[in-house]
Amino acid sequence: MFENMGDMGKMLEGMQENAKKLQAELESKTFKVKSGGGMVEVAINGKGEVTDINIDDSLLEDKDSLQILLIGAINDAYKMVEQNRQKSALGMFGGMNPFESK
Repeated sequence: MFENMGDMGKMLEGMQENAKKLQAELESKTFKVKSGGGMVEVAINGKGEVTDINIDDSLLEDKDSLQILLIGAINDAYKMVEQNRQKSALGMFGGMNPFESK
């Protein structure tokens, strides 16, 4: 498969460069999630850091509902980030999942 170890080293270097580019691309993305019909909106970056939260003023009097909607929005945002990471990682393998059992 490889003529010599140098070819394999070049291939690994290329994969590392692609992984770094992918990581930087993922970290630059922003995901926004709405909860409660748009009463709570959470923005999260590709690193999984919450960057913004918007709360409808009507929820400020209802702490329990606010907490529930905020938790739901944050959890949904983290799921979006993770799904995007997985999708991007699979893209590196040309759409083939090397971890999938057949």
